[in-house]
Amino acid sequence: MRILFDSKLSQFKTPFGTLRPGEQCRLRVDIPVSCRTVRAEVRFLQDDGVTEAFCAPLRKTEGNALYEAWGGGFSFETAGLYFYYFSITTQNEAFRLMKQGNDTNIEAGDLWQVSCVEERYPAPKYAKGAVMYQIFPDRFCASGMPKTDVPGDRSMHTDWYELPVYRPDQDGRITNSDYFGGDLRGIIEKLPYLESLGVTVLYLNPIFEAHSNHRYNTANYEKIDPLLGSEADLRALCAEAKRRGMSVILDGVFNHTGADSVYFNKFRRYGDGGAYNDPNSPYRSWYQFKNWPNEYDSWWGFTELPNLNEQEPAYSSFICGENGVLRKWMRAGVAGWRLDVADELPDAFLDQITAAVKAENPQGAVIGEVWEDASTKCAYGVRRRHILGGHCDGLMNYPFRNALLSFLLGEDAFRFRQAMETLRENYPPFAWRSAMNFLGTHDTPRILTLLGTGGDGKDHDKDWRAAFRMSSGQYALGKARLKLGALVIFAFPGSPMVYYGDEAGMEGFEDPFNRRTYPWGREDGELLEWYTALGKARRALPALRRGELAWTLTRGRVLSFLRTGAEGSVLAAVNAGERPEPIDLPWPARDWMTGAALEQGEQTLPPMTGWLLTPRPEGA
Repeated sequence: MRILFDSKLSQFKTPFGTLRPGEQCRLRVDIPVSCRTVRAEVRFLQDDGVTEAFCAPLRKTEGNALYEAWGGGFSFETAGLYFYYFSITTQNEAFRLMKQGNDTNIEAGDLWQVSCVEERYPAPKYAKGAVMYQIFPDRFCASGMPKTDVPGDRSMHTDWYELPVYRPDQDGRITNSDYFGGDLRGIIEKLPYLESLGVTVLYLNPIFEAHSNHRYNTANYEKIDPLLGSEADLRALCAEAKRRGMSVILDGVFNHTGADSVYFNKFRRYGDGGAYNDPNSPYRSWYQFKNWPNEYDSWWGFTELPNLNEQEPAYSSFICGENGVLRKWMRAGVAGWRLDVADELPDAFLDQITAAVKAENPQGAVIGEVWEDASTKCAYGVRRRHILGGHCDGLMNYPFRNALLSFLLGEDAFRFRQAMETLRENYPPFAWRSAMNFLGTHDTPRILTLLGTGGDGKDHDKDWRAAFRMSSGQYALGKARLKLGALVIFAFPGSPMVYYGDEAGMEGFEDPFNRRTYPWGREDGELLEWYTALGKARRALPALRRGELAWTLTRGRVLSFLRTGAEGSVLAAVNAGERPEPIDLPWPARDWMTGAALEQGEQTLPPMTGWLLTPRPEGA
C-alpha cells in the first residue's frame, strides 16, 4: 500500500498554495496501518534544499482499518522559499517520504515546495484580468507624420508589406537598421480598433532612442526615439488611451544599454565622452570593464550590449530616483513597466524599481520577464525572489504558454492541468491572477505558423524560412488550433495578452519574420471576429476576470474548466482532437461565441471546436 499525500488536495494540506508570515498551515499524511508507525515529522529545508530550517512533529489524529492519519500545524515567521519532506519511523525502520510526480516515494524523488510570501504592495487593480495587447512600435501603424532628427544610418522601407531585412551585411552583422515607420501617432490612430478588441492595457516594446529597430540597445533613456515621435506624442497616447479605459506600460531595459549610446558611446556618435572613451566619464562606473576600454562585461557575450552595474548607486539613482527614468515617464502618463530579463536584475535593484514605481503611483504595474517557473528560478547562482514580495506584481507566463502549446499540438489535456496546478500552487494569488498569459511574443515564432506546421522551421535555412508561407491546409489547421488557444487564454485566470497581428492571421517563424508589419486591410476576418468576441466576453462577464477556477474535464484532447464568482459562472470547453467528444453541462447554456443554445447534461463537443458557455434559463 502507498503512503498518501498530495499537497494540492485540501485533505492533505490547508490552505492551498503559498503562505503568509505567521499564517497557520496544516499537513496530513496517511500511512498504512501495516507500517506500524511510531513517529512522523515534517522537515523543512531552506531554499538551498540542504539546510534545515525546522522540524514540525505530527501526531496520529484519526484512522481506519487501512490507514492512520498523521497531522500537525506550523507557520513560517520569515518570507522565503522552503522545501520539505516527511520523516517516518516505524517499529522496523526509519525513512524519508518524498515526492514522485503527484505520488509519494520512499527515499527517492523530489522535495515538496512551499513559499512564504510577504505582500508588501497591492497588485494593480487594472492588471487583474486585464486584456493586454503587445505592440512592436515600428511595425504596427505608420501615421505618415514627417520624421525629424533621424540618424543617417537608418534605412526606410518604401513598401509597408516588404519583408524585413534578415541577411547579414558585408561585415557579417545583422544590424536591425531597417525601419517601416510605425510610430506613436499611428498607435493613437488605432486606439478605436484596440478598444473594439476589448484591450485595457497596451504593452509597448522599447520606445526610447536606440540604433536598431527593436530598440533593446537603449541609447538614451530620457528621449523618445525620433522615428517614433516625441515626448508630447507619448503623453498624447497615454491621455487618449486613458480616456478609452486603457493603460500604457513600457518595456524597461535596465540590464544593459547599447554600445552605441550616450552612456557608453563606443562609436563616438555622441562626441568624445562616454564610458568607452573617457575614464573620467560619469558613466564609467555604470559598466564593468575587465581591461578598459575593449574588454567589458556584456549581455550574453554580445559586445554591442554592454552590461550595466545595477548596484552602482549613480546608475540605480538615475533609474529609480525621485527624478529618475521610471518616475519621469510615469509622470508623462505611463502606468507601469515590463522588465526585460528580470531574472538577471539583482534583487536589491528590483526592490528599488518596485519602490519607485509604487511611490509614483501605488497602482503602477511591474511585470517581469521570466521564462521559467519564477518561484524557484535561479540565475547566476542566485535564487531569485520575483514574486516572494516586494518585486513583481506579475510575470510573463511562459510556463502557461508552453503547456497550452503542447496541448494544442497533441499532448493530453491532463498534462496541461497538472502544469497549471503546479504553477497555481507555487505562485502567490496576486501573481497567479496578474500573470500575463499569451501564445506569442516578439521572441517566439508566430503562433499561427507554429500551430499550422508543428515546428519552428529550423531544419531549413533562413532563406527558406523567410520565403515560407503555409499551405491552405496548414493555415486552416493553424487557425482552428489558434481559435481554441485564444479561447483558453481569454477564459483562464490572469491577463490574456495578444501579440499584435496574431488576431489578424499573421505568419512567420523567428525574428524578424515574427515582426512583420500589421496587415491593415488584409486581416483574416474570421480570426478577427473571434478575438473581438472574446474581448467582449472578457469585458461583459465578471467571472472571466475575477472568478475562481475549477476543472471539469481534462481527458485526452478535451479541456474544460469553470470560472465561478459572485457575479456568475462561465464554462470554457475545447476539443482539440479529431473526433467528437461527450461533455456534461452543469446547466442549460448559451455559447457566447455562436449564440447556440445547449441543454443541461451530456452534449457532444465536435472536433476542433470551442465553447464559451453561460447559463440560460430553461426554455430561453
